[in-house]
Amino acid sequence: PHVPWPLQLLFVITLALLAPMQIAFANTPEDARRTERPRDAESGRLLFRNDDHTYVAAPLVNTDVRIAVSGMIARAVVKQQFENTSGNWVEGVYVFPLPQDSAVDRLRLAIGERVITGTIEERQQAQRAYQQARAQGQRAGLVEQERPNIFTTSVANIGPGEKVTIEIEYQESLRYDQGRFALRFPLVVAPRYIPGEMVQVASRGWSPPTTQVPDAHRITPPVSHPSEGARNPVSLQVDIDAGFSLAAVESNTHAIATKEDASGRVLVALADTPVPADRDFVLTWRPIAGAEPTAGLFAEQRNGRTHLLVMLMPPAGEASVLPPREMIFVIDTSGSMEGTSIRQAKAALHMGLDRLKPGDTFNIIQFNSTASVLFGAPQPVAPDSLRMAHDYVEALRATGGTEMMSALNLALDGVRKAGRVRQVVFLTDGAVGNEDALFRRIQERLGDSRLFTIGIGSAPNSWFMSRAAQAGRGTFTNIDKLGEVTQRMTALFEKLEKPVLTDLAVEWPVGVDMETYPSPLPDLYSAEPVIFAASTGA
Repeated sequence: PHVPWPLQLLFVITLALLAPMQIAFANTPEDARRTERPRDAESGRLLFRNDDHTYVAAPLVNTDVRIAVSGMIARAVVKQQFENTSGNWVEGVYVFPLPQDSAVDRLRLAIGERVITGTIEERQQAQRAYQQARAQGQRAGLVEQERPNIFTTSVANIGPGEKVTIEIEYQESLRYDQGRFALRFPLVVAPRYIPGEMVQVASRGWSPPTTQVPDAHRITPPVSHPSEGARNPVSLQVDIDAGFSLAAVESNTHAIATKEDASGRVLVALADTPVPADRDFVLTWRPIAGAEPTAGLFAEQRNGRTHLLVMLMPPAGEASVLPPREMIFVIDTSGSMEGTSIRQAKAALHMGLDRLKPGDTFNIIQFNSTASVLFGAPQPVAPDSLRMAHDYVEALRATGGTEMMSALNLALDGVRKAGRVRQVVFLTDGAVGNEDALFRRIQERLGDSRLFTIGIGSAPNSWFMSRAAQAGRGTFTNIDKLGEVTQRMTALFEKLEKPVLTDLAVEWPVGVDMETYPSPLPDLYSAEPVIFAASTGA
């Protein structure tokens, strides 16, 4: 089962996990000629770290990913090899992404013929063991969960010329929405906006700890510009055993090649291997008409607890038509949205405005270093108000920081009013480091609003946006490319216009003590299943 965050548990191994993202070493080859500032960097390359906190390009690593899909469960094995080409004994400190709902349950490391398996310990105990081994010159490693989708690894005493292979295994449940399954494998830890005042100087990370993000130095790894050559090469395969015949297997992020065997299993591989780790890999598949799943139950017994994953697809039928709605559109115009991301967000917002109906009211909020609102109060849909809104959106530009808290304060009013339908559509890449504070604010000010998050860009902070949508009793939609805006936003707005059921709850038989997640459940919309997890004590 997944180790919940912020419960601080760690893997301890004789070396450590090398991840499919960036790396910084405490020492560097003496003949290193090039340095750079990590705060200038964007994504996707290994770096060596000098004692003066400048960086040089490190030798590339090879990352190999194998994912086996069975029904709604994916089992992944991530294997990576690297070599210390310097003449020094080095310590590595690096950060890597995993899916936010992944349950890491196996970690192995190999040096030559020797294979070592990791164990899980409490954070302080694991840190003490690692520091003691490092001080004694032993090969030691530490893997720490910083966020559900960000891990940090430290590796002590890697010898000159040594090759190390690290293997991590995890499983996760898949998302099913609008008649298709989706799998995302993250390849990038994108730079995040870190609010607050600096509280101390950090020895790693491009941002020091702050009053609002005390672990900022642990989630801001140094990364490099895409223009600086090939980045971490990745090869990837997915074996899909869906349990039903598939109509299509597609990826909007990478070119793929597919092959189906006699049993109906589909093997998916990257058409061009390897690829650089400069964007997340997203794969979707959908069943042929009539083969769609209607229910699924997955159960596991572990450590005296029963864990369930349930999917229920309601029968087809007419969804209710909403009364006039109050629609609040929130758009992130911070610097991290510059380029394709802001164009995607603006196209989605134009489309949302065009779908408003007579009787609806609406408003637009933009935020970067500050937040501002178009109208003093939500305005009725009319030619003049819509024209002003479209002109306002078209003039938006990406710049500044990501002060999302001020945008949430404007968007969520904390009000509960009988018969009111208030929907907040939030477009962002989620590049923030103060996630917990934002979750608390959503819970405090949600009222009877529903929050729908739209992930923008090739490597969004999907953990933040999916959790924010859960807290807001809404849903999360991801848009990877500009060409997807029409399809994804049409599906979303059609869904928002016709809910099936609201205020859902799970009732268990008398005497059965089950904890359900998420709680409360989100509303149910057309062509969307009810999916929840539950567990019971021993």
